[in-house]
Amino acid sequence: MTFTIIGHCRRTGKLGFCQATSSVAVGGRCADVVPGRAVFSVQATGDSRQKDEARQLLEAGHSPVQALEALRKSDPYFQNRQIAILDINGNVAVNTGDRARPWAGEIVGNNHISTGNVLVNKGVVLAMTKAFESSEDQELEERLLRAVEAGRDAGGQEEGQTSCALLVYEQHTFPIVNLRVDVALEPIAEMRKILDWFKPLIPYYVRRTLDPTSVEPKKAVLEKWGYPLNPYSV
Repeated sequence: MTFTIIGHCRRTGKLGFCQATSSVAVGGRCADVVPGRAVFSVQATGDSRQKDEARQLLEAGHSPVQALEALRKSDPYFQNRQIAILDINGNVAVNTGDRARPWAGEIVGNNHISTGNVLVNKGVVLAMTKAFESSEDQELEERLLRAVEAGRDAGGQEEGQTSCALLVYEQHTFPIVNLRVDVALEPIAEMRKILDWFKPLIPYYVRRTLDPTSVEPKKAVLEKWGYPLNPYSV
């Protein structure tokens, strides 16, 4: 019961996804990134074991098509799943099982896949793709969230949304953005509030991870910027 966009930015090398769902805590169950290789989602009665298997297959060097076929063979409930895989070379593999709750389907676009189930109609994924493709001048994290916002504005899920997640990797083995709204009345709006506050801190946290002696404490940095200590203090 999820709508997701997985994407790659050829300009920066970033890989990531953004998704929202009517269920709680979507960020831990349905999608992941294999840094430097691929991004994927396994949703529609998603099973975290399939997510873990997909990651292992892609880490072992399987192509998206090979990984999807291996998942098909290992999963007795494959027709309940909705799977999308995109690698950094633009290769894709998708499946929307015939037991996924309607409306369910996907659009394979330029360096991305928009996919969802239990949606009000196909217009949701169409809006996601349009938003992603019309924002190439933005960073990937912004493009992904704009796509999910557009999907929500096009009607989203019949049951509404409860949680949202945004994950982006760049050239490092750690994510530069890993944000979640596990439960909220308007989780996509909450994600927007958090991301807008967090964006200027992305380079700071990268530097701090690579060399903690190269930066001042976060509080001091934010005070120098005249910036709130958290997005809910303004």
